[in-house]
Order: sequence, then C-alpha cells, then structure tokens
Amino acid sequence: MNNNLKILDVVALLKNIPEKKLIIGQVGTIVEVLSEKVFEVEFTSNIGETIALAAVDSEDLLLLHYEFEPA
Repeated sequence: MNNNLKILDVVALLKNIPEKKLIIGQVGTIVEVLSEKVFEVEFTSNIGETIALAAVDSEDLLLLHYEFEPA
C-alpha cells in the first residue's frame, strides 16, 4: 500500500498479528528497512515501553500524517 515508507515513519497496522498480540490500528514506528516491501516496526505503550517488534509487509501498514500535506 505504501511505496514511500522510511525509517522513523509512524504507521498503523491494517491487519492483526496474533502471534505478537497486535491488532488492527496499533500504532508503531519503522525502525529498520528489511527489504523493499518489509519493515521492522516497533510498537510501544503510551509510556514508551516496547510492546513488540515485528517484520511487517508494506501492504499491511498505513502511513500516518501529523501535519497537513496536500493530496
């Protein structure tokens, strides 16, 4: 879904990852590029503790935007 993802982008999951106890909508940060379409994403609690690290396909990630960007 996203071809322009990069390290430190904030993303949301578009599918559950039950083995990591992650659900759709969980927010994480890309911490490593594993391949052209696979990223290591760190998911943290609201106090900054790591909940999980997961290799996630770009098709299963939604890039989040905090500032206005024209479409």
